[in-house]
Order: sequence, then C-alpha cells, then structure tokens
Amino acid sequence: MKPTAFILGLALLFSPKDLPAETPVSGAQADLANRDGAYVIDLPAALRLANAQSLDVKIAREKLTEAKALHSSATSQFFPWLEPGIAYRRHDNLIQAVDGQFLNVHKQSYAPGATLAAQVDLGEAIYKNLSAKQQVHFAEHALAAQRQETTLAAAQNYFALLFAQAAAGVSQESIRISTNYEAQVVQAVAAGLVFKGDELRVRTQTERNRLTLRQAIEQKQTASARLAQTLRLAAGVDLVATDSDLAPLNIFEAKSSLGSLIAQAIAERPDRKQSAAAIASARATKDGAVFGPLIPSIGAQAFVGGLGGDSSAGPSKFGDQEEYFVGVSWRIGPGGLFDVGRTRAAESRLKSSELAAQKLDDEISRQVVDAFMRVQSLRDQIDAAKRVLAAAEAGLRLAQLRKEFAVGIVLENIQAEQELTRARFDYLKAITEFNSAQYVLRRVLGNL
Repeated sequence: MKPTAFILGLALLFSPKDLPAETPVSGAQADLANRDGAYVIDLPAALRLANAQSLDVKIAREKLTEAKALHSSATSQFFPWLEPGIAYRRHDNLIQAVDGQFLNVHKQSYAPGATLAAQVDLGEAIYKNLSAKQQVHFAEHALAAQRQETTLAAAQNYFALLFAQAAAGVSQESIRISTNYEAQVVQAVAAGLVFKGDELRVRTQTERNRLTLRQAIEQKQTASARLAQTLRLAAGVDLVATDSDLAPLNIFEAKSSLGSLIAQAIAERPDRKQSAAAIASARATKDGAVFGPLIPSIGAQAFVGGLGGDSSAGPSKFGDQEEYFVGVSWRIGPGGLFDVGRTRAAESRLKSSELAAQKLDDEISRQVVDAFMRVQSLRDQIDAAKRVLAAAEAGLRLAQLRKEFAVGIVLENIQAEQELTRARFDYLKAITEFNSAQYVLRRVLGNL
C-alpha cells in the first residue's frame, strides 16, 4: 500500500465526540459547517478567521489609527486657530495717566469679535511632523508583522490538528490489526496449537494500542482547543480538519540560494521595515534638536470686532476695531539653541536605533539559515520515512505469511506491527513538520 493512499483513508477516520455538542456559537463559528457536533474547518478558513478575529491584529490596527491621528495632530500645528468671544473690562478709582498724574476714573469697555491667531515653533513643528509620519509607517509595518504572526500561528495549529486526527486514525488501524491477530491466537490457544503466553502478549499489544489511541484523542482535543483559541471561537468547540490527505505541501522554491533568501528577508520583513521607520523617526528627532532651533518661531494675530464703553467723564461709545500683530523669535537655552543635552540625547537615540537594526539583521540572517536548513532536512526526512514505511508494510506482510505457514512466531508479528505503527507515525510527523516549517520559512522571509 502506498503511504499517501494509507494516509488518505486515515486522516478523518476518527473524530472524538467526547466534548459536548451544545456549545455557544459565535459569529465566526456560524460560517463553519457542523458535522455531528463538530465544526469542520480547512486551512484557508483557518487563516481567514485568524486574521479577522485575532485580538493582536485588532490591537495593532488600533495603534495604526492612533499613529495616524498623532500625525494629523502634528500637521495641524502649522495652521492658525480661530477664537471667537467677547471681553468686558471695568476700572474704578485711581489710574495713572501718561504724564504721570493720578486720576480718579470710573470706566468700562467691551470688545466683541474674533481673534485669528497662530504661534508656530516652525523648526520643531517641521521635524515633529516628519517623526510622526515615520511613526505611521512603523505602525503599518507592525500591523503587517502581526498579521503574519497570526497567520503562522493559525497554520501551525491547523497542522497540529490535522496530525492529531491522522494519528488517531493510525491508532485505530493498529487496534484493528492487533485485534484480528488476537482473535486468531485465541482460537489457536483453544485448539492447543499456541502457548497461552502468546495470547497474553498479543492482548498486551492490543491494550497498548488502545492506550495510544486515547492519548491521540487527548492530543486531538488539545489541538482543537488551541486552534479555537487562535481563531477566537467559543471555548470547548470541537474542530475537525477537512483535509483528508496529509500530504507534503510545496509552497517554497527549493532551488533558492541561501544568500538570496537572506537578502530577501532583510528587504521584505515587516519588522525590518519597522526598524527602518524607527531609525527615520529618530533621525528626524535628532535633526529637530540640531537644526530646528535655527528656524525662527512665527507668531501672528489678528482681531476683528468692535470696541465700546463709557466713562464718568463722557457718554458711551461703540465702533469697529481691528488689531494686527506679527512677530519672529528664536529660543536660546533649554529646548532651543545651545541645548547640548537635548542634542546628545537625540543623537544617542538615533545611534541606538541603528545598532538595534544591525542586531535585527543578524537575527534575521540566523532565522533564515535555521528555517532553510530545517525545510531541506525535513524534505529528506519525508523521503526516508516513506522508505521506512514501505519496508515496515512489507515486513508485516511477510510476518503474516510466515504465520499462515506456521513458521512465524507471535513475537515476530507483534514487532512487525509495532514497526509499522511507528513508521506511520514518523511519516505523519515528518509531513506535518515539513508543512509547518515551510510556513515558518515564509514568515522568516517576510512574504507569508
């Protein structure tokens, strides 16, 4: 029997019904087909739900919204503001005149109108706006990175569920083989052809297979719970993977060179783009500390309205009033020219960002090497596991033939069945890890 043909019939052979069927249905679950209390899901649906439901993705999206709002706020500092209102003033008793005399005066005035004002620390506003713009890019790349992390987690959890289902199928098949063999041995013992101890050996193996099956059921339930958590489905929901053929995927070009993959990762990784945005933001902050104070602050104000009032010496009067003011100034000292501490702190932050980027490049290179080598190794392991599985199947067939000709022994059949079960598990594990490793490599390269 071909390995893939064997897997085809086993992946969905067993789906435990131990979990309660009555589970609260969320909006995302409503999109999944319900089969005997279990929700059927495939890989595309898992990836889609993960990105739609993930709280981490939603948090990253809100941070992007916040960064855009802060950038908008920084841009608005270039524009004047309008201040409508009315002012009332009153004075009683002594006041000093221009020539120095003191007069006893009672007067009041009021000035309704609108003030159009602008006070722009031009240098700081320019560089703060540039820094805020880079923070928007940083948040955009953070969102992309989080989406890829969520996609990877969903894919890995889905493959774990698929493996657990297939492992349960292998255990079921092992129980079937050993149970049939046990029935034959029981008949042989009753006829006096086989030693009673051989019956106990076969029964022991059958019970071990049942223990393995129960462990596979637990593994399947755990994998289902983890995938449900990743997809933010209701707690306790039972998920069943639809893929009936646990076969190696081919989502990575094996002929790519390691050097080109490292260059691709450094160019495309969202976290590397985050690092570049952080450097650009730190550089804008440093330039703002160094060059910003050289650019003067500009203040302008215009008042358009009226002025009215009266005094004890004359009748009340009201008329139009306009006032205009424009000023240019430089700031010397803290926050302005010759603020050495501020400049050095900004330069240090920039240097730290550049060093962090170099450290990240080294980490990315290592991750690419590890992921690439693992994919290559697992591809070879699949071929080896396939050969082992074929040999184990042939070995069990020969052992069964020897038993039919009364030249085989019980222990030989038990060992052949054990080797076949182990080979099947190894083959399933190699395929699962290979598929997951390809997703890891795509994530490491930044194009998942």
